[in-house]
Amino acid sequence: MEILPAIDLKDGQAVRLTKGLMDSAKIYSSEPWQLAKKFEQLGSGWVHLVDLNGAFAGEPKNLEQIEKIRQNCSLKLELGGGIRDEETIKRYLDLGIDRLILGSVAVSDPDFVKKMAAKYPIVVGIDAVDGYVAVEGWAEVSEMKATDLAKEFADAGVEAIICTDVGKDGTLSGVNVEFTEQIAKASGVETIASGGLKDIEDIKKLNSSRYIAGTIVGKAFYEGTLNLKEAFKVVQN
Repeated sequence: MEILPAIDLKDGQAVRLTKGLMDSAKIYSSEPWQLAKKFEQLGSGWVHLVDLNGAFAGEPKNLEQIEKIRQNCSLKLELGGGIRDEETIKRYLDLGIDRLILGSVAVSDPDFVKKMAAKYPIVVGIDAVDGYVAVEGWAEVSEMKATDLAKEFADAGVEAIICTDVGKDGTLSGVNVEFTEQIAKASGVETIASGGLKDIEDIKKLNSSRYIAGTIVGKAFYEGTLNLKEAFKVVQN
């Protein structure tokens, strides 16, 4: 199982939100690239980046910081937040981002996502509130079930699906293993858990599931409830 430490960018700083609410942002670093270096030193292979301003604006908003992160680490980078067109995908790939996460557009235009997945390294982000898909930076909840959206991308060539339980995100209340497994079973695609991860017990639970390919670690690292070095050892054994 892959552990992907997260750096969420808001106004050029690394922050964490609670349940996706922008006014809940807690700042953890004004130099996010330093965090990427730290994750590299701790043994990570990936970093999960989110342009929070971009998610709401529908276009890139933290390019300067994203470039700095790319220049200062050799980790693989995946990035989401406000990617709505092919031009933006190409721009980020030219910057050296390894794969891109399409979220809101996966709901509004699944055919576009399938076309992009045929040409580029694409991950689908499925964010859900009570099992229903949330869009536009989680500001709106659609009438579509998360599992139905997952089925849509079963044979689309996407590299992975990241599923976030929005109600748990940033709460340190424990990861929703069952929801992640439902998405994995519905899609047959490598599925990455996100939202609520708290401690090493969550890592062990996820690691023991044959359906879950990875997990995103955010607040648990920043608040010190999870020792990342220890977490990497669990998944490597």
